[in-house]
Amino acid sequence: MTDSGQSRKMSRAKLVILGRDNCGKTALCVRFITKRFIGEYDHKKEVTYRCRKTVDKETIDLEILDTANKECLGSAAPSLESSIKWGDGFLIMYSITDRSSFESVSHLKRLIDHVKQTLGIPTVIVANKCDMENGRVVRTEEGKALASDLSLLCMFRCSFFELSVAECSVAVELAVEKLVREVRLEYQRHLLAMDKRSRMLQMRHALSRKLTRSKTMQW
Repeated sequence: MTDSGQSRKMSRAKLVILGRDNCGKTALCVRFITKRFIGEYDHKKEVTYRCRKTVDKETIDLEILDTANKECLGSAAPSLESSIKWGDGFLIMYSITDRSSFESVSHLKRLIDHVKQTLGIPTVIVANKCDMENGRVVRTEEGKALASDLSLLCMFRCSFFELSVAECSVAVELAVEKLVREVRLEYQRHLLAMDKRSRMLQMRHALSRKLTRSKTMQW
């Protein structure tokens, strides 16, 4: 990494929480920001939460878009695409007690890749409600396998967490902080790519000037 790349820190990031209804998206947002758990929510519109957190000893301002009560398919798709365009990183949630929420994860990841037109988008997959073991219909191994398959398809590791938003704020923090780290890494990759492109353009211009002078001298 160049010195200029090291000196340019990412001061803010926009995170989008995606998933079917009733998988715990809003509860996760509130748990991460306040450490409190509130089980009942009735959001009919998107809500953007703002907070300042320290991750790996670096402060970052976060905007977290909760796409609560937004279906993954059908007429809501244009609005969902707008939310995806806005985001830097994505946390896709499902409930281990709801197979349809699990099955929607692949669709959401494909939609992210399609909207962003790139395969290197920071994404974390979270399986919620592991405290409700009696109602489990999605095995842990299935979640891990899905994350692995999506990582192969997009050439970018999709981290996987199985947790209970209701029972453990630390697990929620680990999942969101992992996403923040991935967003930071992608930001640094972008800076390095821009630096490389700038150097190549400078070399091309220098070579062009040299050739021009050479032709002038020949005349």
